Amino acid sequence: MRAVVFEHDENTGVGRLGPALQQAGFTLIRRFRTVRREDVDAELVVVMGGHMGAYEGEQHPFLQSEIALLAERLANERPCLGICLGAQMMASAAGVEVFLGKNGFEVGAAPVRWTPEGLKDPVIAGVRPRTVVAHWHQDTFKPVPGATLLASTDRYTQQAFRLGNSYGFQFHLELEAPVLDSWLTQWPEELNHHGTDIAAVRSQLPKLKAAQAELDELMHRLAHHFAKTVR
Repeated sequence: MRAVVFEHDENTGVGRLGPALQQAGFTLIRRFRTVRREDVDAELVVVMGGHMGAYEGEQHPFLQSEIALLAERLANERPCLGICLGAQMMASAAGVEVFLGKNGFEVGAAPVRWTPEGLKDPVIAGVRPRTVVAHWHQDTFKPVPGATLLASTDRYTQQAFRLGNSYGFQFHLELEAPVLDSWLTQWPEELNHHGTDIAAVRSQLPKLKAAQAELDELMHRLAHHFAKTVR
């Protein structure tokens, strides 16, 4: 089974999601800012994060190609997984506006609150009502028609959704504490632009490390959901 993974920034790969997909039987095919026509027929398409906005297709034409591919797959009920920018692109592919959020830059390790529907979701059911995850975004989107809202935070309501057999996560489910720490070193300009207290964010990393087993379990369940879906 092929899982085509669209990546948009250097040093921001699939993280711990990759091994979970491989263990479930997927072969990862990685694309960097490019789309091939055969990708529309892959058993699974995974769209990762990036520093651009889903609405910046004129500056980044590959975004338009990926959104068009996602729209075709969603229309044909072929499974997709979106992480951060990828979730925003899935929302855009479903016809929803993606925009710069008014509640500021959400960054660091902090809990999402699973909705009642999320706690009944076949992948998520069994988790605690709140799960600490990695955040790095300010863009958000309006509710996706026909989708089930799975998670929210106080700052942004749209944190995770299920649409048919596809899932979108605004947060970085794949990110472990050492990698988030490296991002804090790699992109200080962006953090300073938003007035982020980098030391305060770094102090949150032990909470993310403590949540790793729960996050790994979620990713394995997600990967097996997709494997079962395509089989």
